[in-house]
Amino acid sequence: MMTTKVFRSPGRHGYAVEASPFIPNRLACAASQYYGIAGSGSLLVLDQTDAGMFLVRSWDWGDGLFDVAWSEANEHVLVAGGGDGSLQLWDSANQTAPLRVAREHTQEVYAVDWSQTRGENLLGSGSWDRTVKVWDQNLGPSLVTLRGHEGVVYSAIWSPHIPGCIASASGDGTLRVWDVKAALCRLAVPAHKAEILSCDWCKYDQNLLATGSVDCSVCVWDLRNVRQPVSRLLGHTYAVRRVKFSPFSQTLLASCSYDFTVRLWDFGQSQPLLDTVEHHSEFVCGLDFNLHVPHQVLDCSWDETVKIYSPACLTAGTRPAEP
Repeated sequence: MMTTKVFRSPGRHGYAVEASPFIPNRLACAASQYYGIAGSGSLLVLDQTDAGMFLVRSWDWGDGLFDVAWSEANEHVLVAGGGDGSLQLWDSANQTAPLRVAREHTQEVYAVDWSQTRGENLLGSGSWDRTVKVWDQNLGPSLVTLRGHEGVVYSAIWSPHIPGCIASASGDGTLRVWDVKAALCRLAVPAHKAEILSCDWCKYDQNLLATGSVDCSVCVWDLRNVRQPVSRLLGHTYAVRRVKFSPFSQTLLASCSYDFTVRLWDFGQSQPLLDTVEHHSEFVCGLDFNLHVPHQVLDCSWDETVKIYSPACLTAGTRPAEP
């Protein structure tokens, strides 16, 4: 029996959730009123205990919030992306207003990510204005703007292996890999024949990326040969909203979908679908693994809940040895 901790945020529909890289029991959730179509947004910082989850701090923003990322250098700092085209830098320790707001994007910011490369300390953002922007840790004027996508940029994720390398996924059906220093697209992969809503890098192999699409599939790509995916994971019945590789196993990943489910996959197995978690009553938009607790999953949904759980398929002792 899977134990699930639940936090309910009435009137706030969850778009993104991320575990703290520093504090094992802390997470952040970006949420919006009215399903993000209208109204304001909220950024929630939550702690989990044995008894459940409780609110540490929350801030309201004048427009919907669609993504959140913790700083890789300061345990109290996080960045959120808004429907008004802004990025806001927040301090969970003592601020009632953002430390800084950047307003260069001209449409919704749907993706924010903080580089994990040691000493790099860069932020990336992806927007409906079809651009990816790179910022310093203080959210000063953007350092570079990456143009090339012909559709909305839904996802922008830094490589955990290669300095100055960010991947983006777009409504134009392509996955792009960018060289930030040269401000060039090094690789454009026609990964799906439908919009791509999410991408993520494998934590163990610098050449592996996953994409999740409106075509209901998750594809795993080897950048050394992109003529066809390494694996095509089928099972979702509506658009795949987010994909995440496990920080604990090279071939394990999770996906969440507009079909109200989270699915766990091992693309190294002949039957890759390990589990389908059906505990939401609306679109599941946010998904993450806890870096500090093996196989603990976090998700958030339009049903106004954030949930933390450890799927039985990952805790039953049947997992292969970790790399």
